[in-house]
Amino acid sequence: MASADEDPPAGPGPLPPADPRGPVRLGDDAVAVIAGDGTVIGWTRGAEALLGYAAAEMVGRSAALLLAGAPDTRRTAAIAARSRAGSGWSGQIGLRGRDDRLIDVDVRVSASFLVAGREGFLVSGRERTPQWTVDGSVLEGFLTRSPVGMAVLDPELRYIWLNDTLEQFGGVPREQRLGRRPADVLPGLLAAPLERLMRQVLASGVPVTDYEYLGWSWSDPNRRRAYSSSFFPLADAEENQIGIGYMVLDVTDRWNARRLLALVNEAGASIGSTLDVQRTAQELADFAVPRFADFVFVDLLETPLGRDRPDTPLSGPGMQVGRPPMRRMGMSSVREGCPEAVVRIGERVEFVPPPHDVHLLFDGDPVLLPILDPDGHTWAVEHPARAARIREFGLHSLISVPMRARDTVLGLTTFMRSQNPVPFDEDDVAPARELVARAAVCVDNARRYTREHTAALVLQESLLPHTLRGGTALDVASSYLPADAKVGVGGDWFDVIPLSGARVGLVIGDVVGHGISAAATMGRLRTAVQTLADMDLAPDELLARLDDLVMRLSEEEQAGGKADRGGTTVLGATCLYAVYDPASRCCTMARAGHPPPVIVTPQGAVSFPDLPLGPPLGLGGLPFESLEVELPEGSLLGLYTDGLIEGPEKDVEQGKIRLGRAISREGLPLDELCEAVVKELLPVPQPDDIALLLARTHALRPDRLVSWEVPLDPAAVGATRNKVARQLETWGLDELTMTTELIVSELVTNAIRYASGPVRLRLLLQSVLTCEVSDASSTTPRLRHARTTDEGGRGLFLVAQLARRWGTRYTHRGKIIWAEQGLPSSPPPPVPTVGSPPVSPSPPGSSG
Repeated sequence: MASADEDPPAGPGPLPPADPRGPVRLGDDAVAVIAGDGTVIGWTRGAEALLGYAAAEMVGRSAALLLAGAPDTRRTAAIAARSRAGSGWSGQIGLRGRDDRLIDVDVRVSASFLVAGREGFLVSGRERTPQWTVDGSVLEGFLTRSPVGMAVLDPELRYIWLNDTLEQFGGVPREQRLGRRPADVLPGLLAAPLERLMRQVLASGVPVTDYEYLGWSWSDPNRRRAYSSSFFPLADAEENQIGIGYMVLDVTDRWNARRLLALVNEAGASIGSTLDVQRTAQELADFAVPRFADFVFVDLLETPLGRDRPDTPLSGPGMQVGRPPMRRMGMSSVREGCPEAVVRIGERVEFVPPPHDVHLLFDGDPVLLPILDPDGHTWAVEHPARAARIREFGLHSLISVPMRARDTVLGLTTFMRSQNPVPFDEDDVAPARELVARAAVCVDNARRYTREHTAALVLQESLLPHTLRGGTALDVASSYLPADAKVGVGGDWFDVIPLSGARVGLVIGDVVGHGISAAATMGRLRTAVQTLADMDLAPDELLARLDDLVMRLSEEEQAGGKADRGGTTVLGATCLYAVYDPASRCCTMARAGHPPPVIVTPQGAVSFPDLPLGPPLGLGGLPFESLEVELPEGSLLGLYTDGLIEGPEKDVEQGKIRLGRAISREGLPLDELCEAVVKELLPVPQPDDIALLLARTHALRPDRLVSWEVPLDPAAVGATRNKVARQLETWGLDELTMTTELIVSELVTNAIRYASGPVRLRLLLQSVLTCEVSDASSTTPRLRHARTTDEGGRGLFLVAQLARRWGTRYTHRGKIIWAEQGLPSSPPPPVPTVGSPPVSPSPPGSSG
């Protein structure tokens, strides 16, 4: 057939009809099929490209015409005998191309086989180049030991040649394949699509490359593997299909990598949909069953630990020493109800796969147990209940993965198989690790959020008023609804502040943003409003002072860089402040960027006062205007934050209509009405906090209020004391006569001496007895130390000692100095002794 570098050895004994260790068409190899008499019966485009002869020129002619020298009949006969014996042959020969060029070719001759009823040899060759340094033995082993499985099939799809690799892939011996179709030797579900593609290639002549499929072999029926196959036709000179070439590559690693990537991507969309630790753990378990395992449970440490604390004592009642106290947070199974579980969700658990301990969580890698032996010592002795479940439900394989994120140890996730007969192996550890790593980040995020959210709730709850005191002027009720947990705690706040003269201050506000910063800002503003309200400022003046404070705080934070670091900036806050006076039934209010209040009259009429809209707090430079509204006794005043009226559609006007309709219902106590309004308007959690403050007004009874004009004459003080004594006798407060006379005497005397008229004295009786003296002066009285030789300067000191509270508030007509006393049911204040240290007011204009 051709000469070789050295004589081929004697052929082996009888072999099967064809040996798979033959040539294969690789890349640009020249391939030809030569009959037993040396006639060319098959010629490929690769052969044409190498030697320059077309198929029509070579088919039917002797292959000896291609030799560069004279044929060596003895050598050719030896090669043919070796190939007929099933061993094949490889070597180097010289050929002459059509252009008379001499070409050194590395040739491989396959074992003989029958094609179209004739004996044939598959001959492949490639031009030897200077870079080609491997010898014939290496080339001979290339096809036999190649990781690519190769085969040649006839037009009836019967195997006529295959290499060792393909034999190993399928697990079917070569003898059982030759002369048979793939459907005869491979699993039906695997062979059917392969044969369909082969017939398609034979019919069209178009190769099919890189066709991937999943399958298994008889040698390892429990292990699924991935393969990539290519099919190409073998044709003669007339383009008649004389067979098909078949190449198979094991791409299981590539398929596993793609599966891992797809699994992780899918897990990212399914795990961590909320910031709830338990739900995230359950999502991990639900995702892995049945995609990856048949039974999954997630156990989390009751207190997550830093990885620098592996020696932390972890023992307690009912817990084994060295086993971390955990709690079952998620669990899922292919069996309804998870009957495999020894511990249910929410219960404590100390399970760590034996023989490991707590150090597995801190430093250990995933634990792979391909085979579970429930009768083994570690299971039977340390976990007898689990061993019984393993035996009962056929749990045969396990992977346990420590759950860690950001140097924090969170717990342990365990995957088990029972119905799936394939045990876990090393290829399954990476997907398990990635799933747990993805879930660990979500669990840690949820844990951190829960901790911050809880801290913000505690802070907010501590800053909001626990009780609301409307005194005798108002009945009050409130409702606060935190934002949806996904958003976090907001900055809504409200307060009811008792003021002098039986008046009551109502305030509601909203800080833009969520979280601890918003809650802290809300606390700062609420404290500031309480302080400013104690100064008896008018609503517009109070908001102006609050605006100045907000601007100053914001400037300090920006100068200190807190705003860039997530500081508690107060820009974006809104506020509404109202003061109700039961004596006049007037409500004075002002707002800073806040929605107007709602008023419902006793007859059920709903209105939203046309209250001038001031700028939000912190802008500065713009004024605030107040509005005074007279409220009939029994009116309902409602203050609220914008989240209550915005609703899902963000239509504020429609929200106000709904609020008016809900708040004007009759027959409900104030507390129940408040809750019912919020529930009706917001049946589901909203992305913003909601605050509602309702107040029912009362008027001061005429018989509880008296007033007198006081002439600007010191002699009028005595007559005024007599009027006060008679009025206290009428009210049945004789016990307070002496104290009240002293207070009235000092306040009236100060007004006559140092202020300008008119001077008026007013007594109010409600939960306390209030004495008020008004004048037209704007000077501020204050306590001062009186020297021993001073004739005066002790008046306000006496008032401060005798009254429970005292103070000054300003009006557009001047000022009012007031003092409150508890009623006889309360312990009376002590009467100062003669030796009390003297104190006198200053500057001039204030008296003592």
